[in-house]
Amino acid sequence: MDIKTIEWKNNSIKIIDQTKLPAKLEYLYIRDLKALWNAIKELKVRGAPALGAAAALGIYLGIKDYKAKNLAGFNKELQKISRYIASSRPTARNLFWGLERMKNVAVKNQDKPVSAIKAMLFKEAQKVIKEDMLACRLMAGYGAKLIKNKDTILTICNAGILATIDYGTALGIIYKAKEEGKRLKVYASETRPLLQGARLTAWELKKNNIDVTLICDNMAATLMQQGKIDKVIAGADRIAANGDAANKIGTYNLAVLSSYHKVPFYIAAPASTFDLKIKSGRDIPIEERKAQEVTELFFKSPISAKGIKVFNPAFDVTPHNLITAIITDKGIIRPPYITNIAKQLKKNK
Repeated sequence: MDIKTIEWKNNSIKIIDQTKLPAKLEYLYIRDLKALWNAIKELKVRGAPALGAAAALGIYLGIKDYKAKNLAGFNKELQKISRYIASSRPTARNLFWGLERMKNVAVKNQDKPVSAIKAMLFKEAQKVIKEDMLACRLMAGYGAKLIKNKDTILTICNAGILATIDYGTALGIIYKAKEEGKRLKVYASETRPLLQGARLTAWELKKNNIDVTLICDNMAATLMQQGKIDKVIAGADRIAANGDAANKIGTYNLAVLSSYHKVPFYIAAPASTFDLKIKSGRDIPIEERKAQEVTELFFKSPISAKGIKVFNPAFDVTPHNLITAIITDKGIIRPPYITNIAKQLKKNK
């Protein structure tokens, strides 16, 4: 499918408005930081790798028209922009990774004029985009080796083209396996409450001529009980040093079910999603979103009693002992994660 989730175009950040899918494929041109912040918060752009690109492009968007040539003022403004973008969503590691990369470029080039640093920041943002494209394809190559002909794969949320620059993490593996001639079937969990599986993954897979069947989230156990699932592959928004992985709420459910039914459970994510400063999943910040997403979003009228209390975390954390392997652009990482993650990521730097 020839689409790009996010890119720099016409002196602005061009994104697909994912809140309009699947009814309409609509592009937005973001020309100011407030619009970018809202687009991230409202999930018009989403997915850990895509948020890394949004962060990098956002730094450049915010600083490109800064008028003063004073370096101290420039640095202060850069930090302000970074803090603002960072406040949009707390969980996805790639968002902060993208901001850190951009700030590091500025720090390393303090001997240069402001105009030159701006140019370097734009170059770095483009580099983030190109690296994600390569990372997804490397990941797909490694992951496709785990897929057998006629496999049936279960996935949750959206870890495809729409979550990255143009290929995907978990879904990229499926695309690569298909390119290799393997016949596959995919079950997509609807992924309540925002329905990224129903709205985005099912749409994306269908567009790519993958045999996809949509299920409600609570149907996964029945499928596994009936022996209809060979593998589960999910993406990740942040992975701790011990292999604990945060992903869309409901991923942990699938990991527990997979363990009980002896179905391999894989996480697919680029090296940029790992946060080695965090020892375990207990330290991963989990975003809690508005009650309206549960009580009324996508419905003509509220479906619950007025004023009902709602618990709506956007992510859960899958403990490392439930993960069969983590598929990355650096290779496939297997247990023990506490030693193999650091070793693999360091070896391939």
